[in-house]
Amino acid sequence: MNSRRNFLRISGLAGAAGVVSACGQGSGGNQAEAQSATPAGKFDHLSNMMDGIAPISVDEHKARVEKAQTLMAENGFDAIYLEATTNLWYFTGMRWGQSERMAAAIIPREGEVAYICPMFEVERLKERIILGDQVRGWEEHESPYKLVVSMLKDMGIESGKLGIGEMTRFFLMDGIRKEAPHLELVSADPFTAECRIIKSPRELELMQHASDITIAAYKETVKHIELGMRGSDISALSRQAHAALGVTGYLGTMIGVVSSSPHGSIVEPVLEEGMIVLMDGGCNVHNYASDISRTFVFGDHTAEQEEVWNLEKRAQAAGFEAAQLGAPQENVDIAARKVITDAGYGPGYKTPGLPHRTGHGIGLDMHEWGNAVLGNKRPLEPGMCFSIEPTVAIPGKFGVRLEDCCYMSETGPNWFSQPSVAIDDPFGNN
Repeated sequence: MNSRRNFLRISGLAGAAGVVSACGQGSGGNQAEAQSATPAGKFDHLSNMMDGIAPISVDEHKARVEKAQTLMAENGFDAIYLEATTNLWYFTGMRWGQSERMAAAIIPREGEVAYICPMFEVERLKERIILGDQVRGWEEHESPYKLVVSMLKDMGIESGKLGIGEMTRFFLMDGIRKEAPHLELVSADPFTAECRIIKSPRELELMQHASDITIAAYKETVKHIELGMRGSDISALSRQAHAALGVTGYLGTMIGVVSSSPHGSIVEPVLEEGMIVLMDGGCNVHNYASDISRTFVFGDHTAEQEEVWNLEKRAQAAGFEAAQLGAPQENVDIAARKVITDAGYGPGYKTPGLPHRTGHGIGLDMHEWGNAVLGNKRPLEPGMCFSIEPTVAIPGKFGVRLEDCCYMSETGPNWFSQPSVAIDDPFGNN
C-alpha cells in the first residue's frame, strides 16, 4: 500500500517494569520508579511550562461558597458537609488527604465556613485555611460525629437538611446520621454538581494549559519509543516528560491487541513493527485536569488499521458537530455512535464497535459530571467541559481511540486540544 513511514524516528530505551493500568484513570506505578527507569538528561532541554501560571484566586473560592449558599437557600438546605475530596478544595481552596480520621468542612446556609479535624492536626489545618477561621478538633478517644452535631447546633442548625458531598465515604455519613437523627441527610449534588459543571473563565484557562502541557509531553515522549518496549516503558517516559514540563502527568500506553480493551490489561506485549500504540492520559495544572488519547502505528500501518483509524476520526468529528448549545448532551454520543454503527460495527455497545459512552465530564476530576452518554438530556450550555472519545474496539486485533476534550462557549464547542490529523501524523507534524 502507499504509506508514509511512521513519524517516529526514535532512539534510546527505557527499562521500567510494571503493568499498564486503566488508561486515563490509573497511575501504572509511581514517579520514583519512572525517574529511575529513564536515562538522565533525556528531557533536560524542556522548559517548565508552569512558570507564571497562577492558581484559582481566593475571591473565586469565596464566590463559589456564596453561590452554594444561594442555592441552599433556594432549595431549603441548611448546610453542606464536605469531606476531604475535590469538593473541599473547590469551595474552600484547601486540600487535605483522606484517612480513617474525619477531616471536613461545613458550609452553613448563612455564615462562615467551619472546619473539623483531629486535635493534633488543628494547627496544620489552620495553615491551609484561606476562607473562614473556625477550626474544631476532636481527641482520639472522642467522637467526631458528636462534634459535627455540636458545630451545627452552634450555627443554629438543629433540624432540617444537611447536604452530604457525593464523594463522602459511607462510614462518615453513617456516623453523622446516627448521631443526628433530627437532621435529614441528603445528596449535596444540587450544589456541588451545579457549581462545578459550569467552569469559570479562569478554570478554562487552567484546563487549556493542562492540555497544552500534555500535548507537549506526547510529542516528546514518542520521540523515544523503541522496538522491544512495553507499555509501562513508554508510560514511564511520559511521566518524565510531564515532570520536565513542570507537572505530574501520565500517559497509559497499550500496545497491539491490548489496545482493543478500553482500559488496558495486565498483559504487556513487546512492541514490534506494525503494532498499534494507544496512549491515554493527562496531567493537572493547579488541580485542573487534561485527558487526551492518541493512537498511531509503530512503523508502517496496514489498510485495515488506517480504515478503522479514519472511521474513529469521523466519529469523533460527528460528536463534536453534535455538541450544540441547547442540545441534549446525549446527542454527542448518538452522533458519534451512528457513524460507527453505520460502518457495520455494534450495534449499541457490542464489539467490534464502541463499548462505552462517547465522553465524560472533566474539571478538577478527570472524570466528573457532564457525560456524553445516551439518556443525558441536560442541555449543553457555556462552561460545560467534556471529552469526545468514541473508541472503535476490535477484540483480538486492536483498538483505536482519539480523545480530545472540549468546552462550550457562547458560540458553541471549542477544542482544548486539536484532534489528531492522520494515523501516521497524530500531532500534525508532517
